[in-house]
Amino acid sequence: MNSQPLINNTIKKIVSLQVPHQQSIDAAVRRQSQLTKPEGALGKLEILAEFIAGVAAVPNPTLHRKTIMLAAADHGVAKEGVSAYPQEVTEQMVKNFLEGGAAINVLANSFKIDVKVIDAGINISSPIKGRLVQASLGKGTNNIALGYAMSYTKATDAIARGIEIFLEAHAENPTNIIGLGEMGIGNTTSAAALISAIGRLKPATVVGWGTGINPSQFNMKVAVVEQALDVNKDLIDDAHLMTSPEKGISFLAVLGGFEIGILTGIALGAAANRVPIVIDGVISGTAVLLASLVTPGIKNFTIPSHLSPEPGHKIVLEMLEHKEAIFDLQMRLGEGSGAALAINLCDVACQLLNNMSTFAEAAVSTRSPAIKTEEHK
Repeated sequence: MNSQPLINNTIKKIVSLQVPHQQSIDAAVRRQSQLTKPEGALGKLEILAEFIAGVAAVPNPTLHRKTIMLAAADHGVAKEGVSAYPQEVTEQMVKNFLEGGAAINVLANSFKIDVKVIDAGINISSPIKGRLVQASLGKGTNNIALGYAMSYTKATDAIARGIEIFLEAHAENPTNIIGLGEMGIGNTTSAAALISAIGRLKPATVVGWGTGINPSQFNMKVAVVEQALDVNKDLIDDAHLMTSPEKGISFLAVLGGFEIGILTGIALGAAANRVPIVIDGVISGTAVLLASLVTPGIKNFTIPSHLSPEPGHKIVLEMLEHKEAIFDLQMRLGEGSGAALAINLCDVACQLLNNMSTFAEAAVSTRSPAIKTEEHK
């Protein structure tokens, strides 16, 4: 795999795009003002449609094909007892995804969203049946509490493979919007370590409760992240001195996960093709944060679906300069579940923009001119 050239070419394509595409946004705004409603009455739905127009560079965007790409992998740090669930749950949940029994399947079926499940590096005990995209980079990462997660070469390959996965799927069936989903026992620990390292933050302010750990496990999780930052201090310091794209690749190599790397690449591939990217929770947010270290312009393509109770999620969204998410339902499941809900709202927003009648079409009177009153002396 010629990983670095693929990443470099993808970056060049992203940089060459005008995003947001102001002409398309202006046209969408003009149409919004002509629809049979008070100006701004649909609130954030209007803003969503205009944002999507600016990414896709079309004044009337349609979301005929919607996709969640769900990458799964195992993490060596799970051996430290940072999760309430054993590591084999990663493999078991992937089988559940493929059989259609998970929350993301129910949501996706409800909203007519395609789900692609990707083996980014699962510690598989037996062959998995079903339509699993094969992209394994190994049977899980190294334990970041003891050293780096993966080699720089493997991190580069993970991002490049993510780009390839998006490009292959998009060539076969072009998608209009993509959501990022994930599964991996221990991956909230990896995400917390990445956010702490990139933001130079204390782990205690970033680490969350993940899969529902108890207070003792939470304290252990904080200690494990602190240990990971200490053990890898020199590599983290080196990463801070780097520029794009090496900076993003280096942080992934030191503290990341294979699924996080794959999602980073998927985000880059989507951006290069003007496909809006919907962020789910803290893991997919961390993948997009890494993508922003590969090329800063990626931020302009992203939509934050929801705000998770995980403290690191709010921090990531702030790092990506997102003032607020679409909704806050206290969701912390992952899988792309929040992204699926947001994609449905994005679809509705575009349908309203395109299918509502204008005042002229419906023969509805527009707003009355302001009543002018004469100043009394």
